Formats: sequence, C-alpha cells, structure tokens
Amino acid sequence: MRSGDYFFSRWKGRLIHSGIHILSHLRLLVRWVFYSVLMGILVGFIGIAFVYAIQWATGFRLGHWWVIGLLPLGGLLIVWLYRISHDQNDKGTNMVLASLRAETELPVQMAPLIFVSTVVTHFCGGSAGREGAALQLGGSVGNLLGRLFRLNERDIRVMILCGMSAAFSAIFRTPIAAAVFAMEVGCVGAMQYAALVPCTISSLTASYLASKLGIPLAHFSVAQVPGLHPLPALKILLLGILCAAVSILFCILLHQCEKRLKQKFPNPYLRILAASGILLLLLLLLRSRDYLGVGTNVISSAIAGKVVWYAFLAKMLFTAVTLGGGFKGGEIVPSFFIGATFGCLFGQLLHLSPSFCASVGMIALFCGVTNCPLASLLIAIELFGAQGTPYYLLAIAVSYLLSGYYGLYREQKFLYSKF
Repeated sequence: MRSGDYFFSRWKGRLIHSGIHILSHLRLLVRWVFYSVLMGILVGFIGIAFVYAIQWATGFRLGHWWVIGLLPLGGLLIVWLYRISHDQNDKGTNMVLASLRAETELPVQMAPLIFVSTVVTHFCGGSAGREGAALQLGGSVGNLLGRLFRLNERDIRVMILCGMSAAFSAIFRTPIAAAVFAMEVGCVGAMQYAALVPCTISSLTASYLASKLGIPLAHFSVAQVPGLHPLPALKILLLGILCAAVSILFCILLHQCEKRLKQKFPNPYLRILAASGILLLLLLLLRSRDYLGVGTNVISSAIAGKVVWYAFLAKMLFTAVTLGGGFKGGEIVPSFFIGATFGCLFGQLLHLSPSFCASVGMIALFCGVTNCPLASLLIAIELFGAQGTPYYLLAIAVSYLLSGYYGLYREQKFLYSKF
C-alpha cells in the first residue's frame, strides 16, 4: 500500500470514529434537553403554585392577626399528616442530599407533604423560609420522573439535581444561581458538572414560566456602593469575619434547639405544642410580628438601611424554635434575613453604607451556612447587580473559610479541607 493511501485510510477511520462520537453526544444532548425542559415545566408549575399559596397564606395572616393563635392546631395538623403518611422520621433537605449519593431513596409523598405543611406553617405564623421546601419539592419530583423513565441510578441523581434547580429558580427567581447551587450544595469542593446542561435548562425553563405567570425576578436596589479602596475593604473583611461567626451561631442554635426539644418532648405532638407555646411567648415579649413567616419586608427595610439592633438575634431564635419543634419550611430565607439585618447594623456602627453592608451580610451569611461560595456570588450579582462584586467576593471568601465545617445540612459532605 502506498504511503498516501495509508494515511488517507487512517484519517478516514478517525473521522468516522469522531463522527460516531459526535452523533452519540448529540443524541445524549437531545435526550437531556427533553428531560430538562419537561422537568422545568412540571416543577416550575409546582413551584409557582407553591409561591402563590405562600403569598396567600402570608397575606391572610397579615390581614387577620388572630390566625397566629391557630399555631398549635397547625402544628398538630403537620405532625398528623406526616404520621398518616408513615413519614414521621422525615429528614427534609438532608434526605435529598443523601439521595444524591444513592444512600437513600426519596419517598413519593415528600412533595405533597412539604408543600402542604410549609403553607400551614406560614399560614399560622411559623418563622421559616421557602427555598428549603423547594429543594425537597424539586428533588422528590425529579426522583419520581427518573423512576418513571426507568433511568439508571446516576441519571436519576441528575434528575434530582434538575428538579432542585427548577424549584429554586421558580420560587426565588435567581435562575443562574439556582443551577449552580444544586450542583454545589451536595459535596463541598466537587461540583457535579455532569449535570450542568440539565440543571441550566431546567432552571431557565422554570424561571421563564414563572415570569409569564407573574412572579418577578428577585432584585434589590442597593444605595451607596463604595469604590474599591483599602478602608472600606478592611471593613468588609471584618464584616465577613463576623458573618462567619454569626453563621456558626445560627447553625449551632438550629441543631441544638432541635436536639433539646426532641430530648424534652419525645412525642412529636407534645414537641410541636411546646414549640408553639414558646413562639407565642416570644411574640408577646417582643410585641412584633416581624419575625413570623418569611420576613421579606424586614429584609427590604434592612437593604434600605433601617433595622432594630436585635433583629438578627430574634430571627435566629424564632427560626430555631419553629424548625426544631417540627414545623416545616426552609432555612435559607431566614439566613438572608439574619445576614441582611446584621449587615445593616454593622454598617450603622462602622459608618459604612448600611444598605450596602446589608447586601454583603446577606450573601456572606448565606455562604457561611450553605458552604456554597460560587452560588453565593451569583446570587449576589442577580439580586444586587455587579457593581459591588469585589466586596461580595471578599466577604464570601472570608465567611466560607472561617465558618469551618458547620452548615445547615448534616448530610452535606466536605471532600477537601478548607484550611
């Protein structure tokens, strides 16, 4: 055989081999586009319904103050619902994270249970968020669809991540951060990039649906963002350090409150009644309903530069009792509340824009409790714009390092040392 023929046949074989690989990858892309769009539509609609249900429950409670007195009855209803569903050992978001390592399977009833119980919690005035419930909703639906399509275990885990991204995106309207957060939160130090395309498509699909059905993009206007200079940078560095300390305190308070209430009241009915009583007592002592429900009005006030000095401490206590006692909801929006109010107070004391410090504190504390620095930075940019990005990154980096191995989720794994 001539040398020219030899090289031609060799390159021809390589081209055919490469073409087969490209076609195989294109088929894979088409398949995941289908799954991701389907997931974004399905979970998007569920997430949108969840948002409107929470808004209705919150609006009704604000217009009828007596509803707060139904807190014990709402708590008993939640416990009963989980009892009759044989899911009384529910571990919430921790179960979703464990399922990503194929250590446990998500029960089908998780989605409707967390939907109803979170709405009941907000209706009666429990201090909780929405995004933790969103992760459970999306993860449960993703697992169900993966089983229905008879996917293998690895692909089912990708479907769970798709569902988490879509739910987070539809409910909180930060689609870019939603895709990254789902991939980042399970194992600190190892992004699950195999799910990048599915999570991105499902997140954008759910966000598009939410926009068409009247849920606006999340955005806050921050006043007086300083230029990058040594003195404000040192103050933001100090704020990052303090936010790490507050994030550790919040995580310890959450876990210890749950542990102590379970020790004192092994019966879940008695435990949630005790938690209801403590919440009502705190409400009477503080004479303020600002710490019930989501608390977005207080977050907005903090971003505007107005806050009472003890707001972050009160929210930590209300949220720890609510979730530790057995009410359902998320921990993420409470962490935003705590970070924003603490940051605003810091800005007032150190004569740096309280509005800007509230935004920095909100993101730094979120990073401290979730250990997700990349998602935290993207949330900052989506919520507040890119002008303060260097300061956000500085505070996030410091908070991530100094918060150590504390976090909201016990099932979160640290693959590499922070230090």
